[in-house]
Amino acid sequence: MDCCKSQISKKPLWKRILGNVIGGECHSATGMDTQGLPRIVLVGSPNVGKSALFNRLTGAYVTVSNYPGTTVEIFKGKGRINGQEWAIIDTPGTYSLLPLTEEQRITRALLMEEQTELILHVVDAKNLERMFIFTIELLEAGLPVMLVLNIVDEAEALGLQFDTEKLEQVLGIPVVATAAALGKGIDTLKNKISGYTTGKLACCQRRAG
Repeated sequence: MDCCKSQISKKPLWKRILGNVIGGECHSATGMDTQGLPRIVLVGSPNVGKSALFNRLTGAYVTVSNYPGTTVEIFKGKGRINGQEWAIIDTPGTYSLLPLTEEQRITRALLMEEQTELILHVVDAKNLERMFIFTIELLEAGLPVMLVLNIVDEAEALGLQFDTEKLEQVLGIPVVATAAALGKGIDTLKNKISGYTTGKLACCQRRAG
């Protein structure tokens, strides 16, 4: 436990408090076992409400750990969606799959090098056009993507309207409108996740058997 004491003493007070609440990168990070669970990974630019959505899907108990060999923190939790338990991962805010920064390199590694059943690309609905570029990158990489138009309450207050069905037809992927901070659209999102992944999980389980 000496390793913990030396690490804690070097941390700012706010990080020590946060670590006590939601876990840490040393011994306490092992308290949540997500090994073997199907994975949902949240990606998106900074300030799009990913953390609020992550909290809605996981609840109170999550862990924080540094990605191996880096100082970049990754949030992991568990969530039960229509009876299926998931490992849910929140990645650092990033604008692209291009590995131009350490955060982008790690996000790319999580998406491209590890098995993931579903990627939730969370975007700020007020800035949808600018954020579509990343959506297209993910699709062109052949990744299993669902587009989450978040913060729709603010977008609608500005007079913006969204036809999610038309977006689904154009993009060929599921699209859901949410206001995660308010809990709006979360049930719809969970139903979309369940419907989108049911066949895929059954297929994987048959192959594993």
